[in-house]
Amino acid sequence: MEAHPLRAPRLVAGLSCCLVLVCGCTSGGSAQRTERTTEQAGVPVAANDLQNDYQRVIKDVLPSVVQVQARNALGSGVVYDDKGHIVTNAHVVGEQRRLQVTTANSEEEIDARLVFSYPEQDLAVLQLDRPPEGLRPATFGDSSKVEVGQIVLAMGSPLGLSSSVTQGIVSATGRTVTSSGDSEDGGTGATIANMVQTSAAINPGNSGGALVDLDGQVVGIPTLGATDPGLGEGAAPGIGFAIPASTVRTIADQIVRDGRVTDSGRAALGITGRTVVDDDYRPAGVAVAEVRAGGAAAEAGIEPGDVITGLGDTDITSITSLAEALAALGPGDRTTVTFTRDGKERTVDVTLGEQ
Repeated sequence: MEAHPLRAPRLVAGLSCCLVLVCGCTSGGSAQRTERTTEQAGVPVAANDLQNDYQRVIKDVLPSVVQVQARNALGSGVVYDDKGHIVTNAHVVGEQRRLQVTTANSEEEIDARLVFSYPEQDLAVLQLDRPPEGLRPATFGDSSKVEVGQIVLAMGSPLGLSSSVTQGIVSATGRTVTSSGDSEDGGTGATIANMVQTSAAINPGNSGGALVDLDGQVVGIPTLGATDPGLGEGAAPGIGFAIPASTVRTIADQIVRDGRVTDSGRAALGITGRTVVDDDYRPAGVAVAEVRAGGAAAEAGIEPGDVITGLGDTDITSITSLAEALAALGPGDRTTVTFTRDGKERTVDVTLGEQ
């Protein structure tokens, strides 16, 4: 994605009335009229409760969402702590080392420096040169508790419209998604596991912002919007993806503490590869171009020129399918790699390394 980028209704009153109707009403007609009146009155009460929830969350969280301006890109970010650290997407930052950040309710651009960018997870942390007084860090929730159907709000700067809010639900969890590797699209080519899928509108400029639940906790960082090949370059409405908050905390904590990612938690084979095609020009495997010394592939005897066609029980047809298969595993996991060498198929045991 280009970086240009319930609470349940309160039913206590209604339930009490129903109990009164059951216990004290003797006339069927009268009971029906009273029941209709109660239902009609209950609708706006529930709507008001939900609206109040929305407005409370927006008031609490929106001041923690900022606009991030790179040289050729515009995106969003989230205040991570009171020391002026901002978490955003790596594709928002690009190659920039110096950026400008505009906080909510302010038009002043604050200079910021890049602390570290981790394109493999599409995350980056910035440090404000002059953290303003009253800077409000967001609260990051436990993304393992996110459930399908949960109401969420997406906050950011879509198309440069700062402090914008859209709403939707969690459509799915546990998605593994690969972004475009085309630099013109702002993609890093990262394959990210356990993504939160949402129907909240994710548009260019939302990248790096906040996906928030009705408890006011950030449950994800909006990162990608799906595209529909049938619409050319147009986005597929209502299909967006956010990096889960737990992953954001794990990566950002390391960057803030150590200035880099020291423990990615991402499995790796230790190869450089490219997709190969068959006689019908269909993806048919991953040709190994380079094997890192001491890496998992090297230890298993995989060599340059081998063509990987399977990882465990998963067929491998492209570099993307290999990345997605690895994303479901962790460093130290044991699996098998199937490959062809000199026209013969072989299978070896591999203990995965770390990316």
